[in-house]
Amino acid sequence: MPFINFPAREINCKLVYYGPGLGGKTANLQWIYDHTGAGQKGKMISLATETDRTLFFDFLPLDLGTVRGFKTRLHLYTVPGQVFYEASRKLILKGADGVVFVADSQEERMDANLETLENLREHLKEHKLLFDTIPYVLQLNKRDLPNILPVDALRKQLQAKGEPVVEAVAVTGQGVFETLKEVAKLVLTELKKGA
Repeated sequence: MPFINFPAREINCKLVYYGPGLGGKTANLQWIYDHTGAGQKGKMISLATETDRTLFFDFLPLDLGTVRGFKTRLHLYTVPGQVFYEASRKLILKGADGVVFVADSQEERMDANLETLENLREHLKEHKLLFDTIPYVLQLNKRDLPNILPVDALRKQLQAKGEPVVEAVAVTGQGVFETLKEVAKLVLTELKKGA
């Protein structure tokens, strides 16, 4: 559910980039951060856990137009991909207004994609968020590697509800802003319904 800051006339929305470890979630946020004008973004922040490992659930406010006279600000987060950070993954999803699932296109990563997708569904349910209705985009990342599955095979296994699917190479920026645009469009549509 978006947070409305009445004095600042802002609607703050939380977008979470979710996916298997090393699939490209942080690379997406880093590309967006590096290619967004200084006046449009806040600081990129990463937080450390009690085990002294740094989790890159990165935070990036980004301005995006208005809804009923209120500016829309997106806060972008990544979840740690490694399974042993499950509690952090679950916590970061709390209050999400939209989700980008960053799938690794490599054939040997399909099991990790499927396991993480199932994990996402469970965590959304625990936060009383419906997978069927939350704004959601599937990004097929790492399309530049030699051992990737065809797009049709990935769609067949991973596309869950007719969501937009974007091919990407996050480290070079291919498909990164397109993915953000798709999920932002879905979130804004939901905001306008509720406004």
